[in-house]
Amino acid sequence: MVSQVFPNESASIIWRRLDAPGHDAATLSAFDGGVRLEGAAAFLESGLPCHLRYRVELDHRWHTRMADVRGWLGAARIDLEIRVVANREWLLNDAPVPGARGCIDVDLAFTPATNLLPIRRLNLRVGGSAPVVAAWLPFPNLELRPLDQVYRRTSDDTYEYSSAGGTFKARLLVSPHGFVTDYSGLWREERG
Repeated sequence: MVSQVFPNESASIIWRRLDAPGHDAATLSAFDGGVRLEGAAAFLESGLPCHLRYRVELDHRWHTRMADVRGWLGAARIDLEIRVVANREWLLNDAPVPGARGCIDVDLAFTPATNLLPIRRLNLRVGGSAPVVAAWLPFPNLELRPLDQVYRRTSDDTYEYSSAGGTFKARLLVSPHGFVTDYSGLWREERG
């Protein structure tokens, strides 16, 4: 069962992308009264090499406080900062994103790492489900916007995930720390 309370030790994972060449590695650790999720993904996007480093900081309730994404796609630099300010207002590079107002979770589309955030925050019982509206950063267009999602826990280590009104569906297997270990044909944990 995934624990909502974060342990003092950190956890890490590495994934292999299944639908295109690529890898992603992430680590989760206690940080400044909350939690930090950090990682780096390297993959092909539209035939171009891409490398993205990401960091998400959360409070003790698993609510996103900030995120940044830095790297490159082909020759184009990527340098984004997402901040959550008073009244759950979201900023992307200091520009307000009105559509994301009230969102709790950030969802970085290029990594399975951020599925951990609502999984840990919701801490659903087996058979339980919950709707989520995430501040979604699609890739490669990088325009922060709301995305309706539903998480339904079907066993101790399995969730059914859907988004965009059910137009996208996936089965998520998760580790005891909440990291997705198998994401329906898109990502799978690498094991030595």
